[in-house]
Amino acid sequence: MKAVWYERNGAAPEVLTFGDMPTPVAGPGEVRIRLEASGVNPADVSRRSGRYSGGMEFPRVIPNSDGAGIIDQVGDGVTRLKLGQRVWLFNGQRNGRAFGTAAEYIALAEQLVTPLPDQLSFAQGATLGIPAMTAWCALFADGPITGKTVLVTGGAGAVGHYAVQFAKWGGARVITTVSSAAKAEQAKAAGADHIINYKTEDVVARAMTFTDRRGVDRVAEVDFGGNLATTLKLMAFNSTIAVYATEGNRNPTVPMRELMGRCIALRPLVLFALPWSLLAAAQADITKWLSAGTRLHNVAGQFALSDTADAHLAVEKRDKLGTVIVDCGR
Repeated sequence: MKAVWYERNGAAPEVLTFGDMPTPVAGPGEVRIRLEASGVNPADVSRRSGRYSGGMEFPRVIPNSDGAGIIDQVGDGVTRLKLGQRVWLFNGQRNGRAFGTAAEYIALAEQLVTPLPDQLSFAQGATLGIPAMTAWCALFADGPITGKTVLVTGGAGAVGHYAVQFAKWGGARVITTVSSAAKAEQAKAAGADHIINYKTEDVVARAMTFTDRRGVDRVAEVDFGGNLATTLKLMAFNSTIAVYATEGNRNPTVPMRELMGRCIALRPLVLFALPWSLLAAAQADITKWLSAGTRLHNVAGQFALSDTADAHLAVEKRDKLGTVIVDCGR
């Protein structure tokens, strides 16, 4: 099969190689997917560059975690999925696994694979994966959000855009922060009730006014360390901060006494470490959500498989709206 790989960390144009690799075979409990699209996440870029903790875990890595395609081989013991089924997937390349979705084929445990509705393109399906699963877990891992007020930081980002949509579907009032007018339009389209431009507005004052000084019940946090001082001022009693990234300050000091004083819970999360039961609940709910109406799936750009290095560079620019896609069939 054609694939892209790296054998050392570094800049995308310097370390990513396009060429031929053996086509995988579906083992017990696995399905093989003929990939049509691969989603590029910031974590994929960080792993390749060496910024992700741990460095090179394997001598050769096919990057990218997410994707969509068609099942063309089914291993022994597979019960949920069948040949010819359109699917989306997540955690293709992750801690403990070398080969991801920047390739024509992937063999993967069936638990990581979910049927893709016919109305979604493969590119749209590849935007689900880590962003949608992370958004769902950040919002619902601690129970229903009906009637609660949710803050989604970075509501136009890949995770944030899904989090806004899920939160509205889940019955919450949604506040989100953005950094530009264009991103505000994205958040509005996703259904946010209250949009704050953190570059030009007082986030605390506006959020507290919106909540009648009560504060927010749940936060889906894109930058825990960078936002911590602000976020703490917004939290209601018995609230939860779900943390899926902390780029602004990767090792923040956590004011535990302040958290204890209002019974604010922290939920750090990364998908590959979460229990299967929670991930299965996320997949089932996302499937239900997809079937319940028209949804927004932001494709920020599309690149040929041979141009995967350019796709990684597009993510590194940090100005994208949505998910950068690699078209695995071309």
